[in-house]
Amino acid sequence: MYAGLVAAGWVRAGVADAQAWNKDAFDSHAIAEARKALGAADAAQSDQISFVQTPEIAENGAVVPIGIASAVPKTDAIAVLIEKNPNPLAAVFEIPPGTEPAVSTRVKMAQTSNVYALVRADGRYYFASKEIKVTLGGCGG
Repeated sequence: MYAGLVAAGWVRAGVADAQAWNKDAFDSHAIAEARKALGAADAAQSDQISFVQTPEIAENGAVVPIGIASAVPKTDAIAVLIEKNPNPLAAVFEIPPGTEPAVSTRVKMAQTSNVYALVRADGRYYFASKEIKVTLGGCGG
């Protein structure tokens, strides 16, 4: 099936391989560890990154909608990090050239926490953060 997806052009060769993901970043237990593993230890805060369709209060931490849009020129990746989760890196999205740099997903949150949007653009990293209050934890709480 994988070969068929590559042949059809729906998936680039190597993208779906288990070796293609950043194991150290996803296995980290702190924001600083995850940012370092992603190569973003020196990320700069930016007001060109916005949270869209992201609640101030999540009634159920098991299903929290997160939307991120970047106005940073040449954005080619967006990551979602959740400060107080056991593993803070929740998702990484590669943004193909010519694509609107916006993503949406649903994440689990163990408790009220800062959520970070980490953007890679032209080889540099930028971030924005937002606190989301969780009334019922989604990671076993």
